[in-house]
Amino acid sequence: MNFTFRTVPSVIFEAGASARLGVIVRQRMTRPVIVTDKGIVNAGLINAALKSLKAEGLDFFLFDGIEADPPARVVRQSVDVARLHKADGVIGFGGGSSMDTAKIIAVLLHSTQKLEEIYGTGNIKGGRAPLALLPTTSGTGSEVTDIAVVTTDDEQKMGILGDQMFADVAILDPALTLGLPRQVTAATGIDAMVHAIEAYTNRHRKNPVSDALAREALRLLSSNIVGACETPNDATVRANMLLGSMLAGQAFTNSPVGAVHGMAYPLGALFHIPHGLSNSLMLEPVLRFSAPAAAPLYAELGDVIGANDTGDYAMRADAFIGKLMEIVAATGVERRLSNLGISHNDLPRMAEDAMKAERVMRNNPREVTYDDALRMYGEVL
Repeated sequence: MNFTFRTVPSVIFEAGASARLGVIVRQRMTRPVIVTDKGIVNAGLINAALKSLKAEGLDFFLFDGIEADPPARVVRQSVDVARLHKADGVIGFGGGSSMDTAKIIAVLLHSTQKLEEIYGTGNIKGGRAPLALLPTTSGTGSEVTDIAVVTTDDEQKMGILGDQMFADVAILDPALTLGLPRQVTAATGIDAMVHAIEAYTNRHRKNPVSDALAREALRLLSSNIVGACETPNDATVRANMLLGSMLAGQAFTNSPVGAVHGMAYPLGALFHIPHGLSNSLMLEPVLRFSAPAAAPLYAELGDVIGANDTGDYAMRADAFIGKLMEIVAATGVERRLSNLGISHNDLPRMAEDAMKAERVMRNNPREVTYDDALRMYGEVL
């Protein structure tokens, strides 16, 4: 079996690590731009990190204009801001949107390429500025991935992939996730579980290292997500969620996601539904659709989450899906598209856009057609 496994060169997993940010990055940058959103700033989550940067004498600029599912216009603005500051490094602090934008800034900061020229895989020319990433949710795994996702000007989800997108250091501070609201905890945690499941069932690049990471990620996430929702300040549970999210990120970087993500993209691009929630909405219909092709793998994952049913692969796969959806239901996450303002008339456009996400749709264990996508959207309407 031939495979390649890639990840970030350095990971720091430590409660309180964000309060040492200045010490950690000072050898890499002196004029960093810090990329985050106003919610992070208003909640005070970034205060200790900023204090540390000041203590180390770093001349930083705080950009807090990041929006969910980052629109291309915001990404361009953030690059312009970093250039005006004459930044020599980038720090992404927040959820996936902030970290993805930070990656793009680092790539374009000293480049002549435009944003549109780096869409896709392997289109980044040259290197990037020094980059550090700090997640504040347990979901995207963006701190250890080589991809950033942008919402284009025509409301499509576009990925940017390349080795240059790997950060120099991923700093995981579980304390930053304490008290995260239930809805955010549930949606981001389910997103991370989807990363693990889809990495494990990728029909092209599944490999032993990603498999091991995916299994451990799913074990940690499935056994802690309900506790994280119900006891949001439990430090042990939060640490397990953050670790599971990171391991899932490493898994799907090397064995990429499939149709759950492909069908979730239009929900974010067209209706601005948060990425994690979009994935949770599409999880069950895609799993049930894919089960005929993925039953043996679903059966193995059933053992990981405690769905230890007996019988053939089909029965065990069904038990896995049932157990997983019990966990999802216990988080209280929204389960119907219609409750989010989506109507039957929207489904054809959504199905069309999902089929354009060929980069991820082709990884699904069972091929998805337009009619399949339309039917699956209808199942959760």
